[in-house]
Amino acid sequence: MGNTMVFADRVDAGKKLAERLQQYKGPNTIVLAIPRGGVVVGYEVAVALGAPLDVVIPRKIGAPEQPELAIGAIAANGGEVRVMDDHLIHALGVTEHYIEAEVAKQLGEIERRRQMYRAGRPLPPLDDKTVVLVDDGIATGSTVLAAIRMLKKQHPGKLVLAVPVAPPDALDRLRAEVDDMVVLETPEMFFAVGAWYVEFAQTEDREVIDLLHRAEDRAS
Repeated sequence: MGNTMVFADRVDAGKKLAERLQQYKGPNTIVLAIPRGGVVVGYEVAVALGAPLDVVIPRKIGAPEQPELAIGAIAANGGEVRVMDDHLIHALGVTEHYIEAEVAKQLGEIERRRQMYRAGRPLPPLDDKTVVLVDDGIATGSTVLAAIRMLKKQHPGKLVLAVPVAPPDALDRLRAEVDDMVVLETPEMFFAVGAWYVEFAQTEDREVIDLLHRAEDRAS
């Protein structure tokens, strides 16, 4: 597909994504979104599928002096799962000391968000559930891969990755890790996730908490 689709905003992207996920509508489905922006997309998916919404919180491990450049990612739910780019770590000469300090910092941020978004409770049981993992887009795929590998430890019945936009090389890396993948746009010339949205402002913690509460109210 080319760059024929640009999403107005994350709500628009979520509604379009939900249209392609209707086969997963059912009482056994749960939508897990990656904060912060993924929760806006995930909320629309959860509403359309009549499914509960929760969050999974992976974090990128950034390179020294270049925090936007991922040398890996981490996710935690009881135990931790690391996905590290050994080639890049070696090429940049990143020390073990730096990695451990950065991992500790990101584990702290995961815990902060877990307390804030879901009062510190762990993920709900996922045994035999159909889990739809949603983000607002994928760049390298490191953080999503950490989330996927952590979720697989919870033994879901089926794991579906659903995102509005991602580059083909990132999807190649992730395809074998999930049971199904629903991606609306796969541009060869990628640049950044935000380039595919007209409006792509930072999602604030307050909005994430509000959407999670709204989803909970719908479910009750």
